[in-house]
Amino acid sequence: MTTVTVGCSSNDDPEQLNTREPETAAVSPDAVVTPAGVVADPRFGPAGTVDALTVEPSTRTVAVLTDDGTTLTLADPAGDGSPRIVRLSAAGTSVSPGRDGEVLVTTPDGIVRVNVESGESTDVPVDGGAASAIVWDDGYAVGTLTGTVVILSADGSVDSTVPGQASVDALVRAGDELVSLDTRQTSVTAVDVDAERLGEALRAGDGATRMTGCANGAIVVADTTDDELLIFTGDDLIMRQRFPVPGSPFAVACSDDGTVWITATALNEVIGFDISSGMPVESARFPTVRQPDSLAVDSQSGDLFVGSNTGAGVQVIPTRT
Repeated sequence: MTTVTVGCSSNDDPEQLNTREPETAAVSPDAVVTPAGVVADPRFGPAGTVDALTVEPSTRTVAVLTDDGTTLTLADPAGDGSPRIVRLSAAGTSVSPGRDGEVLVTTPDGIVRVNVESGESTDVPVDGGAASAIVWDDGYAVGTLTGTVVILSADGSVDSTVPGQASVDALVRAGDELVSLDTRQTSVTAVDVDAERLGEALRAGDGATRMTGCANGAIVVADTTDDELLIFTGDDLIMRQRFPVPGSPFAVACSDDGTVWITATALNEVIGFDISSGMPVESARFPTVRQPDSLAVDSQSGDLFVGSNTGAGVQVIPTRT
């Protein structure tokens, strides 16, 4: 475990940090095994390239970003109706749960709040553009493309900013702090929102790409370069577990029962791990669509939603029998 020195003052220049080009998912081979579950289910619209997806847990709505980030499809996997289509004012780069009944889309201009029932959208501008966004108290925490964490109030005004990273590509709440993922520094960093400063930072392998938080407090990171699954805790930022996952691990998701799911794009597979024992134990493995770059899980049903970045659409995998 390596501690990374990260500047904490407002004078830090992200261009002077020791960075690398962010790692990307390995190119998948042609699928030779039939994908599990259902592929290109019409409930999620026609098959196409998926840029990102998430599950809004209170309504169980699946939000799928397509058409180079310009279209958001909102689907009820438990229903049989047509999906709702939202045209975005700017191309989205990621989608994540917001408040109950809401998802957040990041764009180069800021964030878009989308009501999953009505499809109504509200643009919230953020200087530096948005790479990540989560709910924070009555407002939102936004990670910018230029390395600043921006805390927004409920009306979208800026409450505070914490600069000093190269990019803020994912955010997870850890108690009264945030933990951020910087893919250009391939590190995770504690962010003290009240003090408006960065805390401890740890190296996250040689090419971290995706991060998510679990209900049990675990923070899961895919180290795509080193073929590893990394598990951190955030109250005191510590790497608790690291485990080899061959096949270019990339997209990550965590169900409320503690199962960590991760795609291996070089294998066209998604793998489940039980991390409760202190060492990840593989609990399931399913063949996927080609280029499984997006992943989400419905904790109520256990269904996995895998998004193909090569045109195969959304794959639904039931994990409970």
